[in-house]
Amino acid sequence: MKKILAKEQLSEEVFRMKFEAPYIARERKAGQFIIIQLDSEFGERIPLTIADADPDEGSVTIIFQTVGRTTHLLAELEVGDHIANVLGPLGHPTHIDNFGTVVCVGGGIGVAPMHPIAQALKAAGNKVIIIMGARNKDLIIMEDEMKKIADELIICTDDGSYGRKDLVTVPLKEICERDPKPDMAVAIGPPIMMKFCAETTRPYEVHTVVSLNTIMVDGTGMCGGCRVTVGGETKFVCVDGPEFDGHKVDFDNMMLRLGSYKEQETLDHEQCHLEMEIKERGLDKE
Repeated sequence: MKKILAKEQLSEEVFRMKFEAPYIARERKAGQFIIIQLDSEFGERIPLTIADADPDEGSVTIIFQTVGRTTHLLAELEVGDHIANVLGPLGHPTHIDNFGTVVCVGGGIGVAPMHPIAQALKAAGNKVIIIMGARNKDLIIMEDEMKKIADELIICTDDGSYGRKDLVTVPLKEICERDPKPDMAVAIGPPIMMKFCAETTRPYEVHTVVSLNTIMVDGTGMCGGCRVTVGGETKFVCVDGPEFDGHKVDFDNMMLRLGSYKEQETLDHEQCHLEMEIKERGLDKE
């Protein structure tokens, strides 16, 4: 049982939560993730990237978006409540070295897992350029935290309500055209965003790392639900990743697999909002 220490709502459906997990906090490295189960029976197990950790406090911080029933139930928990099961740290850590200049591209909620990676790259002596993107200003998260790390920070919104009215691939292309070009790029966000970030850097031969968030059940490579094709070979995100060479990932196949349960997920999401509305109006007591 992991006690929740802090909770903050960052936007309409995005939450930051800190909870007790001393062993994970001590062992985790940038790029790794955890699997959460809210009960000890047959509840859904969901993978969430570790956004931050404090070994002295023994705490782990996650940032998540309410996209299904389990994340909605997680968002309903308050400080002092407990999470039944937390497994981690899982996955291979990000390879951190002094590469030179690294462009970190975070889209939407992908900014959260990007934070510890950018932090570690900066600590290793890299020049870190951060590009953050979202649909609108209200969905921009962790701007202050990223400002503390970035040598250069670029913010893009689809509607132009904040920063540049551009897709993140536009400033990424501009940076790749600089002389000298960046030594590496890291992209984390929706699959379609990562795909086009990889396609943007490909002509410039800028090595591009992506962090994949696929369907996952056990996190040990046994279920096969998280399999992806990388360089023509089958890989398992939970044990072989979550990070891969973006120029080798078959994103089309990955997105096809991610859509396997889209209809059920949409119905479940709508039902969650309906139940929340009923509860808010007090109709559940009638």
